[in-house]
Amino acid sequence: MISPSISQRGLWLDPFRPLGVAEQAQLAVVGLQARVVSTLDELQDQLPDADCLVIRLAGSVDLLREVQTLMQSVDCQRPVICRVERKSLEIAVAAMQEGACHVLDLDDWSTAQWQTALSRSQDKSAKPLPAKPAAPTRAAASRSVVYVDPASRNLLALAQRVAQANVTVLLEGPTGSGKEVLARVLHESSAAARGPFIGLNCAAIPELMIEDMLFGHEKGAFTGALKEHKGLFEQAQGGTLFLDEITEMPIHLQAKLLRVLQERTLVRLGGDRLVTLDVRVIAAANKNLAEAILQREFREDLYFRLSTFKLRVPALLQRPGDILPLVARLLARHAADGQPYRVSAEAQAQLLAYAWPGNVRELENVVLRAIVVCSDHLITSEHLMFDDSAALPSVMAAAPVAALVETDLSSLLPQAQTDALAPLGSGLQANVKSSEQRLIQAALETTQSRNAAAEKLGISPRTLRYKMAKFRSYSQGLALTS
Repeated sequence: MISPSISQRGLWLDPFRPLGVAEQAQLAVVGLQARVVSTLDELQDQLPDADCLVIRLAGSVDLLREVQTLMQSVDCQRPVICRVERKSLEIAVAAMQEGACHVLDLDDWSTAQWQTALSRSQDKSAKPLPAKPAAPTRAAASRSVVYVDPASRNLLALAQRVAQANVTVLLEGPTGSGKEVLARVLHESSAAARGPFIGLNCAAIPELMIEDMLFGHEKGAFTGALKEHKGLFEQAQGGTLFLDEITEMPIHLQAKLLRVLQERTLVRLGGDRLVTLDVRVIAAANKNLAEAILQREFREDLYFRLSTFKLRVPALLQRPGDILPLVARLLARHAADGQPYRVSAEAQAQLLAYAWPGNVRELENVVLRAIVVCSDHLITSEHLMFDDSAALPSVMAAAPVAALVETDLSSLLPQAQTDALAPLGSGLQANVKSSEQRLIQAALETTQSRNAAAEKLGISPRTLRYKMAKFRSYSQGLALTS
């Protein structure tokens, strides 16, 4: 039998599958004495006696955030190891960004991987935890997102105005477009910026757990309820509660949510005491709510209660000016050794030409893959692995990229982080315009008419004429002809 070099007591939380006896024995071999907990209350009670936590994530990092919020509330921090399905690369990356000490494949029970995880857990336990940062100011909130494209800037300016009014907001937009980022902007630009921001993905939590997580319970409300538990509404008091994928909420809970939004009070499970709420609710949906209402999957009265003000986050394809600045932000975030990454002209052209069906989330995946396979901090087209290569237009094969230069995109960040209402920095503006200009010129040179070029670019002929006139005034030396 292997003698473990590391011995830790861990709390095991998996809402979907219990830990088997054989698996528990296998973990003991590598040095993890796993104690199974089934609720956050149990986890809280046993947290002081644990060396680490092992939690399973499915669909989002909401459970990790819940656990971190709980640890902060009781001032008892422990390193967290996350288990994620192999196909969920974006969840694994997000978990590391949220502070997980290690991420393991859900089906990986190998001794080497678990010893690595426990070693990193032990290393993190030995380091002092950083102080919790103060809530960001409104200016800091504006600088924390990329909003270079005119469509993004208009949306951000509107969101900052909406944030000043204490109204419920409904965010609409395709998956991966950045609805949670906008929700944080609304929170951080509001008078409640110093309060908590609590998020819940309604599609990632089992139906039996959502009600307890949202509304909480009293001691003895059900088997295993050993003490009272404050739900997310109460945890978000004085701040913001973000409900993502609201259309996935069970229909019977929609009725209870509607009442809470109307009355601004709730009653915990098993209780009879009214709890008064001071919480701003932001909901997000990536489905067509009108169709969901017609199919009786979503309550119409709840829709009108949530949509006091609606904001739509456009797909990344509709805001191409954000693409290179987003790439710059991602490269800067993941530059471990401080050496900036450069991106070749061909790679820039491909990034700008791709349709991005997975939006910002897909962009992050493409950048992370490029970082992994790039060995000299120069990202070329060979390093770009798109999820849907068919979405790359054939026009790129003949696209002239001489005007695009191999560049360290981190030079775009100062312009990307300026105040939302300030004019664009000239350096970034020139780069974005030049990139767009090359693509338009390539389309014009490889088609028979302006209408055909507009169709290939995915824009209307009127928009193409407008852009061509704009480029003529911007650069007198360029002649775009059909």
